[in-house]
Amino acid sequence: MAANDTIADMLTRIRNANMARHQQTKIPSTRMTRSIAQVLKAEGFVNDFEEVGEGIERNLVVSLKYKGKTRQPLINNLKRISKPGLRVYSGRKDLPRVLGGIGIAIISTSHGIMTDREARRQGLGGEVLCYVW
Repeated sequence: MAANDTIADMLTRIRNANMARHQQTKIPSTRMTRSIAQVLKAEGFVNDFEEVGEGIERNLVVSLKYKGKTRQPLINNLKRISKPGLRVYSGRKDLPRVLGGIGIAIISTSHGIMTDREARRQGLGGEVLCYVW
């Protein structure tokens, strides 16, 4: 596997862990994956995350969230939008709305990684990394 798209890798790991109803999943830690994990936590899609390991062996351990007795995953879907082969940018006026505001778009702006809502509030555009709902 080409390990150059860390974001797609992260989304896939969360998606797979969700489908298997795992409590936690391990993701290689980069500044980008840490920022995305922070946004997911702030938006209530994951319980928590912590960094484990040393140096190049650093991983994020993300605790997933489920609802109800049937343990339905809180995250229904994660969709990578901007890929290394085709970057997707959005101006502040045309930031995407995911499912009419039910989901979030994670945007990489000049002020860091944030949700579409936050970027809209700050009047920023940027690279549309992924959708989560």
